[in-house]
Amino acid sequence: MQPPDLADVPNIDPHAFERPAVAALLPDPPTHPPRILLLYGSLRERSFSRFQAQEAARLLEAFGAETRIFNPSGLPLPDDAPADHPKVRELRDLSAWSEGQVWCSPERHGAMTGIIKAQIDWIPLAIGAVRPTQGKTLAVMQVSGGSQSFNAVNQMRVLGRWMRMITIPNQSSVAKAYEQFDEAGWMKPSPYYDRVVDVVEELVKFTLLTRGPSAYLASRYSERKEAAEKLGARVKLAAI
Repeated sequence: MQPPDLADVPNIDPHAFERPAVAALLPDPPTHPPRILLLYGSLRERSFSRFQAQEAARLLEAFGAETRIFNPSGLPLPDDAPADHPKVRELRDLSAWSEGQVWCSPERHGAMTGIIKAQIDWIPLAIGAVRPTQGKTLAVMQVSGGSQSFNAVNQMRVLGRWMRMITIPNQSSVAKAYEQFDEAGWMKPSPYYDRVVDVVEELVKFTLLTRGPSAYLASRYSERKEAAEKLGARVKLAAI
């Protein structure tokens, strides 16, 4: 391929500049089931966000995915324990294992709960050379005790973007959640249930589509330039 003409963009570092390539977007796809981590935002014994996460996990497995649900009980507040705390290590390992995630929170005081936020806050943008969330898919869901609202899902979308995740267009918001689940915690048939199915189906499709080229999709000019500059500095030091 002919190298790009950068005469009109003189501020570009040619060593870090890459034209998007179709071939790089179509690698041989992984053959293992999509790996999905589910987080929920309530510790109550009858937690509707946990019920919805469990319902989503059952649907994900029916769609051919492999799932893990993280139990946030015992997870310390961010910065209130070292990063080698067992629950923190468990959460970070699960995030690294996953290729997609589902975040489900109740709406409390018009917002997502501190429990779901604490889980996300314990997953940094980078751990050494590992980026635990970048390029992974994300579906957001919420449950409400009253009328339908979208405050929690909207906030989680902002977090998903900040964590450099591919947040799918569809989402689920279940109103009057106490009416939507039976005594065993299974979701009853309803338009709300159908929307959950839609979200899960879309998440699996997006994960299958993007997990192969996710590293390429997340490759950025600024980061390639910074990495090249750091490498150049190390080479100069080694030559002294």
